Amino acid sequence: MHWHDGVRKRRHAPDYFVRLADGRARVVDVRAEDDLDDDTRESFTATEHACRAVGWEFDWLGRPDPVFMANIRWLARYRRTRCGQPQAVADRLLGVFREPKGLWEGAGSVGDRLQVLPVLFHLLWSGALETDLVGGLMQTDSLVWTEGSR
Repeated sequence: MHWHDGVRKRRHAPDYFVRLADGRARVVDVRAEDDLDDDTRESFTATEHACRAVGWEFDWLGRPDPVFMANIRWLARYRRTRCGQPQAVADRLLGVFREPKGLWEGAGSVGDRLQVLPVLFHLLWSGALETDLVGGLMQTDSLVWTEGSR
């Protein structure tokens, strides 16, 4: 980003530019709190003002929770659409987890876990199924439920 703030020329390379589903724009910088010096804070403040001037949002995010990131890294392996197949298994999983139950128990009730777990993880990645991603690393007894049923 390059702009003039009324006093001087400025520039900033944010970490992300995000277009939200409703069309809004958001600029995101990621920096741990303990890595912020005065110059960085001032740069983020100036960037936030510039974003607001053009109708964008600005967000500064600190260091992500390590447990959350470990769970997300695991689920990201199953992000591709092919992992959500066959559709019949996905449909059965959505039915099984209408009532919250343990991951291992629910997967086993659908069929061979070697075939079912990739579909289950894809549904967790996509948000069709939910689990607590911050309370601890996913385990066989982690509760899983369909969106909004908890």
